[in-house]
Amino acid sequence: MNQTPARRATIRDVARRAGVSVATASRVLSESSYPVSDRMRSKVLRAVHDMDYVVNAHARALSGVRPKMVAMVSGSMSSPFYSDIAAGVAEAAAEDDRLCMYASSQGEADTELAIVSLMREQQADAVILIGGVVPTEEYAERMTRYAESLAAAGSRLVLCGRPGLAADIGAFVVTYDNADGAFAIISHLAERGHRRILHLAGNEGNTTAEDRVQGCRRALAAHGIDENPGLTVYGNFNRASGYERMKRRLAHGCDFTAVFCADDTVAAGAMRALTEAGLRVPQDVSVVGYNDCNPAPDLTPSLTTVHIPAHELGRAAVRLALADNPVERQVTLGTHIVIRNSVAAPP
Repeated sequence: MNQTPARRATIRDVARRAGVSVATASRVLSESSYPVSDRMRSKVLRAVHDMDYVVNAHARALSGVRPKMVAMVSGSMSSPFYSDIAAGVAEAAAEDDRLCMYASSQGEADTELAIVSLMREQQADAVILIGGVVPTEEYAERMTRYAESLAAAGSRLVLCGRPGLAADIGAFVVTYDNADGAFAIISHLAERGHRRILHLAGNEGNTTAEDRVQGCRRALAAHGIDENPGLTVYGNFNRASGYERMKRRLAHGCDFTAVFCADDTVAAGAMRALTEAGLRVPQDVSVVGYNDCNPAPDLTPSLTTVHIPAHELGRAAVRLALADNPVERQVTLGTHIVIRNSVAAPP
């Protein structure tokens, strides 16, 4: 026998249950500045709890009350690096009494556009886009639309770890010394005597990956090491990609003494493939990563890597997004090497 679904409580039901007018119930739920006695407020909130009442977002929007929300979007929810940034965003948003929403575009431009549009409709105070991208003309046009659309709605667009837009476009940028971090870690390997360094890079064309390639090239030149294009292998920023690329490389022999990995998850996969091939880290091959997030400290041996202040990136993005009168449109944070146990002199 079919059952009729329970009717959702309305604000009129709440007002009736609390014994107050609809106007009073509305003022309590919208956090209006209009004075309401503590007794009346308590009665309304008790009725809301008892009736499991949910505020209608559309009605709230029509009333002109903003939901006090920060939204963030990344290409993946499984990345430890993105998760660390998201934790910083959520923490800073909560300190400013704002809710935080997190969505993944799965790397799809249309999905990202749909999410940003939805956040604009929900009147988010800021939308923070996290992570590198492949910069195309279409990308620049899309970001410009995002920024202008959000600004028109009284919101802000913050690009976190992404390239900035033209100076006259109202987007804000929070980034880090990406290429300099790569320069530092390659210099560390060169100073230990390594001259054949395999680079398991990120996705070709991706801004994060290409910045690290450029930093690597600068470091090789600075240490008098000829660049060998065959030692740069592009792929995805994940453990499986690091494992598969290393397996394929080792099938033709080990023609390198050190490996610079696109991030720490890539390094974890590469180290597993090296171990399966009977090679020791760092005695036979040194391995370094990037990001300094899980699983870097827990690998065996623990991973030497570049530390990105991911948590602070998230917090800085929120501060910039919510500042009343921001002095600057771009904030750049520093990186540094964390030396652990995965690097030794070449055998």
